[in-house]
Amino acid sequence: MTFSNVGRELAPAEDGDSSVRLLHRLDVQEGPTGDGIAKGPHVGLVLDVETTGLDVERDAIIELAMRRFRYDDQGVITHIDRAYEWTEDPGKPIPPEIAMLTGLRDEDVAGQIIDDEAAVRLLRSATIVIAHHSRFDRRWVERRLEGAQGLAWACTMEQVDWRSRGFDGRSLGFLLCQAGWFHDGHRAGADVDAVIQLLRHPFEDGRTALADLLERSASPSWVVRAVGADFSVKDLLRSRGYRWDPARKTWWTEVTDDERGREEFWLAANVYSTSARALGPTFEEISATTRFL
Repeated sequence: MTFSNVGRELAPAEDGDSSVRLLHRLDVQEGPTGDGIAKGPHVGLVLDVETTGLDVERDAIIELAMRRFRYDDQGVITHIDRAYEWTEDPGKPIPPEIAMLTGLRDEDVAGQIIDDEAAVRLLRSATIVIAHHSRFDRRWVERRLEGAQGLAWACTMEQVDWRSRGFDGRSLGFLLCQAGWFHDGHRAGADVDAVIQLLRHPFEDGRTALADLLERSASPSWVVRAVGADFSVKDLLRSRGYRWDPARKTWWTEVTDDERGREEFWLAANVYSTSARALGPTFEEISATTRFL
């Protein structure tokens, strides 16, 4: 079954009104996609988790979904595997706001458990594990599943330059609509399929979003920590894209290998020139296996 999305983001209304854009309900099917010329030799896996809250130490996973796909050297998805989904009883009531968001009720997860062996087997069969918010999903998966540590991860939210490709925003549902599709979001399985369809999306130059993602994921990058930065420059750091790490009590960001030198100069001119007590930034090289931890 072929379900290519080529051109659908520009599909006019049935009466030819070019001021109206049609959105198609997403229905990702198992099997060959009709794209590419052979069965791709590489295996990717998209996953998503739903949880009872944001605290990885105190909250719990209530739903885990995964789906593998095959892709070729050009980043074209050629085949899609079946969907795998598990619910799990968190051992306490699901908060009302989470139940409203996900549609999952206590009775839906009562007595249920993730199949650890199957989930780890699937994860370890993939060349790359992908989520739309890997800084969130990776921590939960590695905490819950023994044997899921040390895999290569990528993130469709952070590692595709959607803006330069003509998209606005970074939320999954909004990106999907701009690509010409809609889905019933906030359930793990539906969000997994949405990510897969975004990865298949062809840009104007013919490259897919997956190709861009894989290129960015394979490149080394650096976590920069503005150690000892004075309180007075916090707004400057925030506007630069730095985030506050409460555990380390420092501001940090991630830059590519090409951007490292420029970032050092910027920090020297704007952050460390203001305080003689500042220690100076630290740089930690990271790769797909150590990113998003």
